[in-house]
Amino acid sequence: MQFDRELDVKGLNCPLPILRTKKALSEMYSGEVLHVLATDAGSVKDFEAFARQTGNELLSSSETDRIFEYYLKRK
Repeated sequence: MQFDRELDVKGLNCPLPILRTKKALSEMYSGEVLHVLATDAGSVKDFEAFARQTGNELLSSSETDRIFEYYLKRK
């Protein structure tokens, strides 16, 4: 999937991945896509809730070898 910006929050635990994602999205334009890489297993539910609460679209989420990958579209 194509993206406009990448954010690596591997090694960080809640709430840091969401806080860093929120900051990154605030610096992006509407419609741009942010690619996030995380290792916190709790981030799956966190990113789903974050997308619902903020109106940013969670385009995709997946896990490979305990690396969680998210694509969020800025509202």
